[in-house]
Amino acid sequence: MASIASRRKRSRNLLVQAMYQWQLAGADLNRIEAEFHTDNDMSRADAEYFSELLHGIPGHLDEIDAAFEPFLDRKLSELDPVSLAILRLSTYELLYRIDVPYKVVINEGVNLTKNFGPTEAHKYVNGVLDKVAGRTRVAEFRAARG
Repeated sequence: MASIASRRKRSRNLLVQAMYQWQLAGADLNRIEAEFHTDNDMSRADAEYFSELLHGIPGHLDEIDAAFEPFLDRKLSELDPVSLAILRLSTYELLYRIDVPYKVVINEGVNLTKNFGPTEAHKYVNGVLDKVAGRTRVAEFRAARG
């Protein structure tokens, strides 16, 4: 059986694709979730985590976007859809999944951007997420920075 970390990593990979689909097509979340369960081997993923984030991100979209938007050097609408999906996914984790260390959230976001995003976008995503972590995970962030 795969570890929780590897199952969540798989869930995040699927979430980037699902969020991309939601953002571009505006498809119903339940339909997207059903399609992903049909088309993917969810036994290697954390299906519960996938479902929580798939529904939680749109459910908290205003708070999520407000948490990272101040750190953008462009309008939200000018972000490429993959980077936007990853920023939303990672910011959700920073805000609502404090059981996931902020360094893990940032690392996963950077790796997802390297895998799915435009060339060099991972550097931009890293900078934005680092600032979001500094504001949302103050005690954890300070402890790690000494």
